[in-house]
Amino acid sequence: MTVVRTTEQQSEESFGRQSRIIALVVAVAFFMQILDGTIVTTSLPQMAATFGVEPVSMSIGITVYLLTMAAFVPLAGWAGDRYGARRVFLASITVFTAASLFCGLSGNLVEFVIARAVQGIGSALMTPVGRIIVLKNARKSELVHAISMITWPALTAPVIGPVLGSFITTYLTWHWNFLINIPIGILGLGLVLRFVPDQREEKVARLDFIGFLQSAVGLTFLLAGLEFVVQGATGLAPSVGLIAAGVVFSVIATRHFLRIDAPLLDLSAFKVQTFAMSTLSAGTASRVAINATPFLVPLLFQVGFGRTAIDAGTYLLFYFAGNLGMKAITTQMLKIFGFRNVLVVNGLISSASIGACAFLSPSTPDLLIYSLLFVAGLSRSMNFTALNTLGFADINAAQRSSASTLSSMLQQVSLLLGVAVAAAVLNLSRTIHGGETLSLVDFRWAFLVVGLIGAISALRFISLPHDAGAEVSRHKVKT
Repeated sequence: MTVVRTTEQQSEESFGRQSRIIALVVAVAFFMQILDGTIVTTSLPQMAATFGVEPVSMSIGITVYLLTMAAFVPLAGWAGDRYGARRVFLASITVFTAASLFCGLSGNLVEFVIARAVQGIGSALMTPVGRIIVLKNARKSELVHAISMITWPALTAPVIGPVLGSFITTYLTWHWNFLINIPIGILGLGLVLRFVPDQREEKVARLDFIGFLQSAVGLTFLLAGLEFVVQGATGLAPSVGLIAAGVVFSVIATRHFLRIDAPLLDLSAFKVQTFAMSTLSAGTASRVAINATPFLVPLLFQVGFGRTAIDAGTYLLFYFAGNLGMKAITTQMLKIFGFRNVLVVNGLISSASIGACAFLSPSTPDLLIYSLLFVAGLSRSMNFTALNTLGFADINAAQRSSASTLSSMLQQVSLLLGVAVAAAVLNLSRTIHGGETLSLVDFRWAFLVVGLIGAISALRFISLPHDAGAEVSRHKVKT
């Protein structure tokens, strides 16, 4: 029997194929951006030797990148609407790629810091504007798959970045950790020009400069404080002072956005339960656990177990495989069980796998470690995709740009907060038992605390309705 497809069905299939291609194009740019943030840390000692400075001085390259990115993230949604998301996305890739070239060609620390600052500006606009492009070109029925596509860089790049960086630094030179972005960036530019349509809003309000300044200062101070907690170089008082200042400016910015008619950021998205829970409250706590794990796991194997970086990289490959393995069934799992059940049950599995790492030791059989890391990667991937998709399930077109920017800002906070919490527990445990260096018991406490945070956040999602995000997941609730 011959099946004849209607014009409407053909149009639907064509639109779905186009949305998947656009999501893949955006994912390429995201991968370049996130890989850069993780790959550079492995080459800091070699870079310090090239520049003739102490290795500790190289941390300014990471910090300035983080702070310039924080300062310009609040501008992303407005810029995408004002000048067109495609045009801003192209500009962000161009700036990021060019800055990567100058990072690789830097001859001294000053040149490197300037290049990293420019790179941070490109990075700030890339993520929220890229997500806006995906949201504009995907129907709700395609949203899970589209978000899944642009989520995989955030899951895989932090895992493979340190391994790849170690290989490049060992067998090539540190310069290639930045120069590797050039072909990826050029590929991304070509793909955007070929596949991403030029879309822009008809009417866009003037730039809310006061709101931009307040939110930029608030986010910058907050992330700077968290970064200094992670580095542990400035002492507790300055870090807490910066965090407090960040909170104060963020509150001032929030009051400003609620008071004026055309704010830089439309906070009405937080009135949508699915967005608020998946990005601000339970979602932030869940991401703390998600983001702390890639920080703790390599340290556990290298510092706690005394293994080499190559050995640690071998373990991480199984974690990486788990992250990728879940992608094939994420859409189907959400369709069968719905967002609420997945976030609760999978969240508890993810938290249990994190907590179980506390009981690993150098004598634990490799097969058991591989299995645990694979399960941790599977559940982490599912949680990440479910959170990112649910956040935009009920967001309307008018809220889309601000919601994407707010989501990016909160994800930056949760990224550093996860690492800061893990680092704080490690240092607190070391101080309590009087150790000069980190020991296995310190890692045990860190994994248990992070796992507990994840479990509590998973239980918070019980308050979601059974049909939360059902239009996106296509989950049918039994009555």
